[in-house]
This record gives sequence, C-alpha cells and structure tokens, in this order.
Amino acid sequence: MVQLNAAARELTVKVVYYGPGLSGKTTNLQQIHARLSPEIRGRLLSVETHDDRTLFFDLLPVFFESQQGLKVKVKLYTVPGQVIHQATRKLVLQNADAVAFIANSHRDATAENNEYWANLMANLKANGLEPDDIPVVIQFNKLDLPGARTLAELDEVRKRGKELIFGAVAVRGDGVLETLHGVLQSAFRMLDRRHGISTRLGLTEEQFLGGVFRSLDLKGTELATRFQSAQQGAG
Repeated sequence: MVQLNAAARELTVKVVYYGPGLSGKTTNLQQIHARLSPEIRGRLLSVETHDDRTLFFDLLPVFFESQQGLKVKVKLYTVPGQVIHQATRKLVLQNADAVAFIANSHRDATAENNEYWANLMANLKANGLEPDDIPVVIQFNKLDLPGARTLAELDEVRKRGKELIFGAVAVRGDGVLETLHGVLQSAFRMLDRRHGISTRLGLTEEQFLGGVFRSLDLKGTELATRFQSAQQGAG
C-alpha cells in the first residue's frame, strides 16, 4: 500500500492501469506524459515487443512538493495485457493504492473485458488486497471506432456498478486526464480515511490534485475550468 515516511515527509502513491491487451493503457500514459510540465515529470519507461505494446510495465513518476514541504511522488504503471504475462500483472499490482481499468468499448470486446476484470479481482486478492478496499475507476476507450458503445450505454453501465466510469478516445487525449483525476481523487480519499493524510501531513485533497493538475496542459478537458486559476498562476 501507500509508502508513507512521516519523518522524512515523503508520500508515494501507486496507481496501476489494468486491462486487456491493446485497450489503450500505454496510450493513456503517453498522453499524460506529453501534457505534463517537464519540471515535474520523470521518464516514461516502456518496453516494446512484437506481440504486445508493453512486456513488463510503464512507469511514469510525477514529483511535486506541497506548500508544507511534503515531497509527493505519484507512480503510474501499466500491466501487459497478453494472457501469457499473468505473473507480471500480479507482480505489478503489488502495493497498488488504486487502479484504472482500461476497457475496450467495442461491444464485441465485452467478454474479454469481463475476463480481465475477473483477473484483476483475483490478482488483487492474491496480493492480499481486498477488491472492495482498493479504489477502481473504469475507462471505456476507443469510443470513436465503429461498433463502440454509445454514451447512453455507458450511462447504463454506471447505474449497474459503484465504480466511476469514463469514456475516452485515448489516442486523441479525450477522457485521459479526466480518468487520471478520478483515480487520483479516489486514491487520496481512501488514503486519507486510512492514514489521515490531511491531518498528519497537512496535505489536503485540493493540494494533492493541484500539485499534479496545475502542471498539466488541460486545454480541451473538463478539468480546465476547475484548475484554471492554478494554471494562470503558474503561467
């Protein structure tokens, strides 16, 4: 779970992007990396292979320091989607604080999405993590392709579950930052309930999210208005 060093005033939050192969996990991280200010982003590490986009995982660390001098690191990982990499998916999930499940929105992909959802639940339990205790948000990617679910169908999915649902066209950046915001907000709220981040370390939810999103190019997103003042202040 969360890496918290109160003495050194360091907080590390780990988010894992999970889902079927080629659903858009790596594309999400590439889009986030491209929109991040170079001052706070680390290297985007990726291993390309002939059979999948990412053999092991992508690691995108985002660093910032709060007004109270707390050093915050957000680590974003992806897992390989191919079935043969089951052991790697389980390994990358270790100590995850939250998960963004990237699903293919094509109607014919429903069975595969469900298979990987079940795989996520099993791997969380295998790592000693109770699925009900780990925040999970769902992104339905590739909404621009023929055969994709409609927005009305996504609304029906929202009504059936408790998870936050986001629609996306990750190759264009649509829905990518909204998904990131949803998963980071969910992670912070869970960590604050369990570890008292706001009281023990003086880091509020707004400061945590602002530390990330004020360093992102939010043009064209639903988040631009909320963080507009921070963007103007930084610019």
